[in-house]
Amino acid sequence: MDQVRRANQHLARPTFAELFTPKLVTVLREGYTLAHFRADVIAGLTVAIVALPLSMAIAIGSGVTPERGLYTSIVGGFIISALGGSRFQIGGPAGAFIVLVAATAARVGVDGLLLATMMAGAFLLAIGYLRLGTYIKFIPYPVTVGFTAGIAVIIFSGQIVELLGLKLAGKEPGPLVPKLVAIGEAAGTINPSAAFVAALTILTIVLVRRWRPKWPAMLIGIGVASVVVAAFALPAETIGTRYGGIPRSLQWPALPPVSIDRMIDVLPDAIAFALLGAIESLLSAVVADGMSGRRHRSNCELVAQGFANIASALFGGICATGTIARTATNVRAGAHGPVSGMLHSLILLALMLVAAPLASYIPLSALAGVLAVVCWNMFEKQAFATLLRASRGDALVLMATFLIVVFRDLTEGIVVGFVLGSILFIDRMAKSIAVEADQPLVQEDVADRASAYDSSEATDTDTVVYRISGAFFFGAASTVGAVLDRIADQRRNFILDCSAVPFFDSTAANVIESAAHKARRAGVRFIIAGASPHIRRMLITHGVKRPLVTYAASVRDAQAQLKKPVPAA
Repeated sequence: MDQVRRANQHLARPTFAELFTPKLVTVLREGYTLAHFRADVIAGLTVAIVALPLSMAIAIGSGVTPERGLYTSIVGGFIISALGGSRFQIGGPAGAFIVLVAATAARVGVDGLLLATMMAGAFLLAIGYLRLGTYIKFIPYPVTVGFTAGIAVIIFSGQIVELLGLKLAGKEPGPLVPKLVAIGEAAGTINPSAAFVAALTILTIVLVRRWRPKWPAMLIGIGVASVVVAAFALPAETIGTRYGGIPRSLQWPALPPVSIDRMIDVLPDAIAFALLGAIESLLSAVVADGMSGRRHRSNCELVAQGFANIASALFGGICATGTIARTATNVRAGAHGPVSGMLHSLILLALMLVAAPLASYIPLSALAGVLAVVCWNMFEKQAFATLLRASRGDALVLMATFLIVVFRDLTEGIVVGFVLGSILFIDRMAKSIAVEADQPLVQEDVADRASAYDSSEATDTDTVVYRISGAFFFGAASTVGAVLDRIADQRRNFILDCSAVPFFDSTAANVIESAAHKARRAGVRFIIAGASPHIRRMLITHGVKRPLVTYAASVRDAQAQLKKPVPAA
């Protein structure tokens, strides 16, 4: 027993080395074969083809030259995969950063942007080594959805000028309303060729994804647009006409100008980069966990993000973070581990060395079309609509976050959303407490049941029963989610007892939905027992229903369900 107790304590409290060992080392220790390498090569090539146009499009949307996006994917992406705590994370420039990076570059210039990126990297190192990454998981689900949707709206509004080839009278305003006013005043300067190229790019991407979903839709869309512009000599601006092309090599590492005054000036930008980078990268890692059934280490991942941002800035790149779309592509392409992400960076470097001259022919309106598709995907339409229907409280948090992000500031949106989410939690907790006059302090004995004891209930190795006690809200979601991640481990039936849960919030419902999808993929039968009518309505609203799960009045009823054949879906 002492040995078991010591082993459990060891598992509960991992050492510093265990917490910060990169997943690359873990994968190599498992045994890395030639078959694994082949899988990683295919996945790395697939992701590199996706990342090539996207990296340049995000850089241009951020107000810097296109090669800086490639530098970020090559240098930052390599380090994130090599040192990170996620098995499948793909790093590089992210659409979520476009607004912040563009504002910083406009205010303090590229040198100030690079300094802010390096400082953000140092902050991420501190957050990771101090093990504060766990607290980032406490952000409520409506805040995440509203924040992401707000960013999508802002990014799209910033691409309207390029999509239509407009000529503004002055510099494009940053805030949304003045920007729309300036765009409206310039409506008479639409370039039909640029608008046609953008529409052609978007249509090509949509059709390829529908008919050939495994093909690199964005690269094909960019290629078709470039060929059409070159073949018909359309008057649409290209990377070559505006930027003179991209270099065929990485620049030598160099420090940006550093001074105390300069560091103080860019400090707010660095803090915003660090917070957004931490949120975005951990969200991406969670998505990869849900798709693959593996688990990331949050603080190790943040440390890797810190080193990646410092290195990216030294080589002239912008903010690097985990990217959800490219990470999901990596998992779907059959990656085995972090080697695929490292190969994605090396393949991008090779493509830049060989194919840099061809980049001069890429139309800017085509890259804007790529970002328009990214924005459409970023706006989680189904989740947004679900939260609006779920409850007035969740709808309030969602819309407050969304509107403040769109019309005010990204950081303010997160802070206000988190505060509202916390107030909503306190309110729900207060309403969930019921005091009964005759309720004893200690539960009394009850009479034995008339039914006979069934020993199979205690010895069924194919069934596991988990019980959640207390409020299941955004603060507990990461802990419960980590437990639910293991439901498919050597079990065929899973019963989740919710009889002692006073309420679920939307974050908790989202965790259950992810666990239910994972159980279905693994062939595990998932039953939720004892959920109150209110909780059941919340779960069903979030998609936790047949055929993902079935409901039972109690654990005993759930066990009785398992003795019956599985109903047809």
